[in-house]
Amino acid sequence: MKEFNLKGTKRCDLGKKATRELRKAGNIPCVIYGNQKDAEGNVIATHFTVPFEGIRKLIYTPDIFVVNVDIDGVTCKAVMREIQFHPVKDNVLHVDFYQITEGEPITMEVPVVFEGHAKGVREGGALFGHMRRLKVLGQYENIPEKLHIDITELTIGKSIKVGDLAFENLELVNPKQALVCTIRSTRAAAAAAAAAAKS
Repeated sequence: MKEFNLKGTKRCDLGKKATRELRKAGNIPCVIYGNQKDAEGNVIATHFTVPFEGIRKLIYTPDIFVVNVDIDGVTCKAVMREIQFHPVKDNVLHVDFYQITEGEPITMEVPVVFEGHAKGVREGGALFGHMRRLKVLGQYENIPEKLHIDITELTIGKSIKVGDLAFENLELVNPKQALVCTIRSTRAAAAAAAAAAKS
């Protein structure tokens, strides 16, 4: 995966008023957590802020990244886990990061790319993609930037499901029966098939 460098500042005041002031100043509240827990079993989390301009390119992109998070000079690797947007204004309210621990697998959503010219499309059908991303589990260094799916042999009426797919060193987390893509008959293709059947 590509890497993205992100610099932040640790937060001490987590109150609502302080959070509003941060956003007014063009900063985004963030939190980073991983598999570390305290003596009571609670997940250890670090709250920090980043300038919106420093994180904008990470948020508004279809690509996925390993993020080198630098909080006041202390660095670690992480992946972006969740983004919260304002329900009306659609501006970014909060970003969650999950810290990578060497040797332990992580879960990420990876963009899907369909490759090849499907037989069903050549016959007049249309390709419908049902999933733009697939959720995978694996070591971060084994997670690709994109998952390439060959649709060359797909004919009209046929589909590819999650259970039909396999990728080296990765486990697919989505339900096996979930549809990834389908070739559907168009009106023109249906009419041609009906005419051929009558002749």
